[in-house]
Order: sequence, then structure tokens, then C-alpha cells
Amino acid sequence: MRDRYSSLHITLHWLTFLLVIIAYCTMEFRWLAQRGSWQGFTLIVTHFSAGTLILICMLARLWLRLRHRTPAIVPPPPRWQTGVAHLTHLCIYLLFIALPTLGLFSRYLKGRDWWLFGLSMPVAEQPNAELAALLIHWHKTLAPLGYWLIGLHALAALAHHFLFKDNTLRRMLPTRRTQ
Repeated sequence: MRDRYSSLHITLHWLTFLLVIIAYCTMEFRWLAQRGSWQGFTLIVTHFSAGTLILICMLARLWLRLRHRTPAIVPPPPRWQTGVAHLTHLCIYLLFIALPTLGLFSRYLKGRDWWLFGLSMPVAEQPNAELAALLIHWHKTLAPLGYWLIGLHALAALAHHFLFKDNTLRRMLPTRRTQ
């Protein structure tokens, strides 16, 4: 049994983290750009594109997680900690799959032009503004939960490293290759 996640899993984890930072920053700082300006357009396209990449990364991570066993934590934590960890990871996976899905479908159903990676995306022939508004409402309502889940996740990783002195954090840290 490996004592670390695969390099692909580690790369996807940290890439997802970087993309989440980009997605959240583009929305938190959107007030800096004038509505309708090229800067505003760039922020929104960056937000949509980062969200799409988050969805792709999360689906790839889920596939990896289902195909490969998680490296053991040494020394093993109490069962309640394992249960809380599984619940937290489930919430993270669900949230960061649901948020981009809600966002993308809301854009499609809105019936107005929108872009991913600078490319124009298709829109629904029969726009449904009411459903699009409901989806974006849930997207905006659930998004702040990400701050809490990421914070809890990071705090737990640091607690495992510094307080419990186990390998939880080290399993996901990138390493330099030795020759």
C-alpha cells in the first residue's frame, strides 16, 4: 500500500485549489470592474472558465478516488475523525461539482451570449429565464459554503500535522523528485 496519493491525484488536488481561488476572487473583486467593461467581461469569463475546470478536476478526482484506495493514515485516527473526514470530503466533492453545474446550466438556459475560455457557448433555443434564475440563486446561495468547507479542511489537515502528528497532510503534499 502506498503511503501517499498518486502524483496525478496530488496535482489535481492543488490545481483544483488554485482554480477555486481564481473562481472566488473573480467574484469577490468584480466590483472593481465597471459593468459592461472589458475588465468585467474578463472577470466573468475567467469565473466561468475556472468553474468549468473545477468541475472537470473534481470529476477526475472522484474517478481516481473510486478507483484507488486512499493511503492509510499513520498512526490511524479514531473512528469519529475518519467519519467526520469522510463527511467533509463528501460535502466538498458535492459542492464543487454542484456549483459549476448550476452555473453552467444557468448560463445555457438564460438564452444570452456567454463564453468559456474566450469561446462563445451555445444557448438554449427555448430560454427559461425562471429556471436560470433559480439555478443561479442556488449557485450564489451555496457558494459561501465553500469558504467554510475549505477552511475546515485546511484546519483539519494542519491539526493532523501539528497536533496529532500523523501523515494526513504529507500524503497530499507535492514532493521534489530525487535523482
